[in-house]
Amino acid sequence: MGIKQRIVDDMKEAMKAKDQFRLDALRMVKAAIMNKEVAGESARELTEAECTATLQSLVKQRKDSIEQYGKAGRKDLADKEAGELKIIEGYLPAAPTEEEIGAAIEAAVKETGAAGPKDMGKVMKALKEKFAGKAVDGSVLSGKVKAKLGG
Repeated sequence: MGIKQRIVDDMKEAMKAKDQFRLDALRMVKAAIMNKEVAGESARELTEAECTATLQSLVKQRKDSIEQYGKAGRKDLADKEAGELKIIEGYLPAAPTEEEIGAAIEAAVKETGAAGPKDMGKVMKALKEKFAGKAVDGSVLSGKVKAKLGG
């Protein structure tokens, strides 16, 4: 079962359970996916990888919002965003472990022949392909690559 279908099924369950917060969060996720589908020149259904990418962008938005609300002293709004974040993350594939990330960086450095910080783009491109469709924070990955290449 695909991500979209799981979301629809979970929306039905949230309605039956009268869980308004979960229902609202799932409606927001479904709307984001549908907006992506109709955006652009030709309306088409998203692939699983594209759905995952959409969910990852929603996760990033929620994390940014939590940080901003925290700085502004709006704990109530930060808590709401954190709840939505938890729901969204439930639809993402499991993130790779630190060991898997480290091994992938090692392999990408060897594969691209990277020798220093100027080769970071090559390594990041290889890693992006390797981790396509997986929940990996690009900024964390970038920091680890930079440290590996002595940047």
